[in-house]
Amino acid sequence: MAKILINGEADDRIDVLDRGLQYGDGLFETLRVRAGRPCLWAAHLARLRWGCERLGIAMPAEARLRDEAGRLCAGLDDGVLKIVLTRGPGGRGYRPPRDARPTRLLAVFPAPDYPPQYAQAGVAARLCDTRLGLNPALAGLKHLNRLEQVLARAEWDEPDIAEGLMLDIEGNVIEGTMSNLFMVRAGRLCTPGLSRCGVAGVMRARVMAEAGAQGIPLEEGRIGLRDLAAADELFLTNSVIGVWPVRRLDGRDYAAPGPLTARLAAAVEAADV
Repeated sequence: MAKILINGEADDRIDVLDRGLQYGDGLFETLRVRAGRPCLWAAHLARLRWGCERLGIAMPAEARLRDEAGRLCAGLDDGVLKIVLTRGPGGRGYRPPRDARPTRLLAVFPAPDYPPQYAQAGVAARLCDTRLGLNPALAGLKHLNRLEQVLARAEWDEPDIAEGLMLDIEGNVIEGTMSNLFMVRAGRLCTPGLSRCGVAGVMRARVMAEAGAQGIPLEEGRIGLRDLAAADELFLTNSVIGVWPVRRLDGRDYAAPGPLTARLAAAVEAADV
């Protein structure tokens, strides 16, 4: 059962005219909670602040968010904290109100019961038919408009498929429905560029920083299906799952975990602060 704070008060209702509900006008962050502590807090708050600046939404005081997160996470051994920030209530029409009062919603949930072997021995994934549209104005943001991901995730029910990979409308591989993607080929680490669509994940940034610290060659750019077929290793990341090696993608088997995947997974797990 989720515990929820809305604008600092225990509640489970928002204004029906909230622009987050009406238009998806807002942002969210999803953090892993361990031993009562939201992990990668500073990185998530930095991304939330970046998103607020790009959308023109007033960022709440970090001290207030930290206090409310602490109240919810206290005593929680293992779980998930979700922070949702909308532009707030407004009348009909797309034009943002000049006197907008943002709505902040914080909620904690039990940790998902993913099998341990997902991280240890890898997952099976598939390619989704639903494509991502191109919009540089929103690229990278963890905004509330997730219908593309909803449609993609509705494409399969097979319990052995843990994630689906999404392409953009030009056929470039971008990300998973809930994760970012990395590929290893000939000792080089590659990840799709996100300048035109996709979510710039906090764990993605953590892996890229670790690769730089270890001197691992890193490329960020366009990746096609032929590149995936020629890869030695694939892995997926987000702040809740950490690193999941991909052992199979649409009938193609991969080393899971491959040596570089295992090395980076161990490093980011040790630095999960």
